[in-house]
Amino acid sequence: MLNRLALIGLLVLAPALVRAAEPSANVGFDSATVPSGAGPAFEMLVWYPTDAAASPQRLGGWTQAVAPGAAPAPGRHPLVVISHGNGGWAGGHYDTALALAHAGFVVAALTHPGDNYEDMSRQTDMPDRPRDLHRLIDFMLEASREKDAIDPARVGAFGFSAGGFTVLVEAGGVPDYSTIRPHCDALPDNFDCKLSRMTGKLDAPPPPASAWTHDLRVKAVVSAAPGLAFTFLHGGLKGVTVPVQIWRAEYDHVLPSPDYAEAARDALPGPADYHVAKNADHYDFLAPCSADMAKRLPEICTSRPGFDRVKFHEDFDAAVVAFFQRAIG
Repeated sequence: MLNRLALIGLLVLAPALVRAAEPSANVGFDSATVPSGAGPAFEMLVWYPTDAAASPQRLGGWTQAVAPGAAPAPGRHPLVVISHGNGGWAGGHYDTALALAHAGFVVAALTHPGDNYEDMSRQTDMPDRPRDLHRLIDFMLEASREKDAIDPARVGAFGFSAGGFTVLVEAGGVPDYSTIRPHCDALPDNFDCKLSRMTGKLDAPPPPASAWTHDLRVKAVVSAAPGLAFTFLHGGLKGVTVPVQIWRAEYDHVLPSPDYAEAARDALPGPADYHVAKNADHYDFLAPCSADMAKRLPEICTSRPGFDRVKFHEDFDAAVVAFFQRAIG
């Protein structure tokens, strides 16, 4: 399962008085490389509202209607950054990015260096991930072609699986790694335990609290099927005071109940906007697969009997958009 995961590169809160993001009929699309500095260089993708005409464009195994390189729509727009799961890439949640851009958000997704479909050499070096996301926000606000179209006071973060863990840390979470060995002794077949043993990290010295990067610019978080969330149960999320939306797949076989999404929900100091995706499995949070992808990657593209991933994503994307609209405008 772990080797096949690398192929996916083909792949509560109270109403707030905030400025609404302006909806856009069309979406612009851009890509860039964030240069090396505090970490290695990485690739990123950007979706944003535009007045330019869109046309069908290939993105990995999908086709999206975007206007490549178009000028952003006038005004200052809220920013949402996206952190993918283990072995993923920047395009894995393109449909959610499109929905947010149509609703008036600028959306930037990175491919985490060392934890993506081409290179998994650092896949258990979890402190790298929030540091990457911090660098992505820096780049978007200071050096991107879209920087003048972004309101720096309105930044949100979306993450899935390992990315769901990443955004919780980014918002102030501090995991307790001493909980990993007891967790894996009790649940040795869980994905995170297999991965930790495979990479020799199960008994590695825990990172110090200072290793975890937090970003006060992040004002709201969506965390879908967050990995390692049981490490937050002993006060690890007491520093997360921004609005949080959490999603759990009812039949998640990768990060099963109750040690992940429920653990994150229970560790928060206040109520989360908590959702259970009925009849869903872990990979149903990824964008619906094309027919070609479904043939080549059945383990991430096949849903449970009776589950409609396309319909689910219509509802999921709408709920994510509505949450960020309430939280950051």
